[in-house]
Amino acid sequence: MTRSRMVFWIFFAPVIMWLFLLIVLPLCDLLTMSFRGENDYGDMVWTLQNYINFFDEPVYWLTFVRTCLYAIVTTFIVFLLSMPVSFYIAKLARTRVQGALMIMLLLPFWVSELVRIYGWMILLRESGVLNFFMLKIGLINKPIEMLYNDATMIMGLVYTSMLFMVVPLVSVMDSLDDSLIEAAHDLGAGKWTIWRTIIIPHCKPGITSGSIVVFMLVLGNYLTPNLMGGKNSLWFTEQIYNQFIASFNWNQGSAFGFLLLILSSLIIWTGLKLTRQKLGEVAS
Repeated sequence: MTRSRMVFWIFFAPVIMWLFLLIVLPLCDLLTMSFRGENDYGDMVWTLQNYINFFDEPVYWLTFVRTCLYAIVTTFIVFLLSMPVSFYIAKLARTRVQGALMIMLLLPFWVSELVRIYGWMILLRESGVLNFFMLKIGLINKPIEMLYNDATMIMGLVYTSMLFMVVPLVSVMDSLDDSLIEAAHDLGAGKWTIWRTIIIPHCKPGITSGSIVVFMLVLGNYLTPNLMGGKNSLWFTEQIYNQFIASFNWNQGSAFGFLLLILSSLIIWTGLKLTRQKLGEVAS
């Protein structure tokens, strides 16, 4: 028993150190900074002013509300696109083809998000590939600016986060008994009825876990809204970036970061309550 415990701690100690040094310790430091500020004499004091500023300035909380709404819309679109894709991979594709399809989904993620976003920008800009071919075939008379709007930004966010919904959905769909679908079909149930009464309820844990991951990734994304949304993207992570880098106000930036963490956690908790699921069941 002593030897097994020693082996356990040998392998577990690096994990604890990694979590403590790279996650817990920096977060504790940022939390401390979020409650610090300067008084009229330039001395550092403990204060709640950094958090009060969030609610006093409409641009801050309106930007956060806008970011949350777009994150929810993006998550819903990702869910709608991922369900048929996951069902085809898990239930309709041949065993040999399943691996190839999963590799095709993983392949874009082998390069950085920055490279992928610049690829979309090259494709959609005024002198890009799409405008070139539409001009060649006479579909348009002059180039169209397809970048720097909310629709393009959401498309980019869907593209960068779809994999994180497909993987848990494929996992739960693999465990779905095919005989249930066949029995429902033999009894006269339509396709929409089968999806509504059998497939979606069975995939509920995968849908919830995938939605949480996608929502958090979209909410905390910086590159895609900044590059594809342009100056009018008004993403909350850009407000945090401006406080840290542009204004050198690390105390205010730390407060905004923790407000993002707290408020997003409340949204996820509300979603779990509405779907009547527990975080432990979803995580497992």
